[in-house]
Amino acid sequence: MSKTIAVFGAGPGLGQAVARRYARDGYDVVLVARRREPLESFAKELGATAHVIIADLADTDAVPALAAQIRAAVGDLDAFYYGAAANGFVPVLDLTPQRVQDLMSLGVYTLLELVREFLPAMIVRGDGAILSAQGASALQGNPRVAGGLALAAQRNYLQALHAEVAEKGVYVGGLYIGAAIENSAWHTEMERAKAAGEPFWEVPTVDPAHLADLLWNMHHGSGEADARYPA
Repeated sequence: MSKTIAVFGAGPGLGQAVARRYARDGYDVVLVARRREPLESFAKELGATAHVIIADLADTDAVPALAAQIRAAVGDLDAFYYGAAANGFVPVLDLTPQRVQDLMSLGVYTLLELVREFLPAMIVRGDGAILSAQGASALQGNPRVAGGLALAAQRNYLQALHAEVAEKGVYVGGLYIGAAIENSAWHTEMERAKAAGEPFWEVPTVDPAHLADLLWNMHHGSGEADARYPA
């Protein structure tokens, strides 16, 4: 019987690269994002058993119903990848309690609820994986990317979770990326601004397939709780 992974945030950058990487090794894939047409198009391209579920991951209250849809399609998950995050490019002096609340919904609350839904079966089985990839603002405060405080909270949670469940057979790990991921919205905007001669905060670029390989190797090899790109 095939293993299964859900990709929460199956966008055209890293989310789809993770789906491809796991499908290549025989995983059935559940693709979760807000827009149906791109997901269905990608599912046809994937060439694996792929299931499309439309959901707004900012709606934490809807997670139990989302989990029920996933179980109806593939049963309990063997792994899930969480790549959803709100736009953290907020100047630090513009932060408000409400803005932080919005950032936390995607950054922490929905992930926490998904863990509560799917982790218990992984622990009973003695096998499973919870993966996340987020921006490098999770690692150090940046006055231009003050929304990283939600990602820092997520990282702290994942580290604690890793310490709790690693000996129970469940891998938990986070990848933190200080580069523009090709095909992502940020990379597209960076390239547009460069072509137009507009000032833009330029960083290195990275192929999402390379990052997906890093996540795969963390899960199946190194077992480290944290990795960074560039290292």
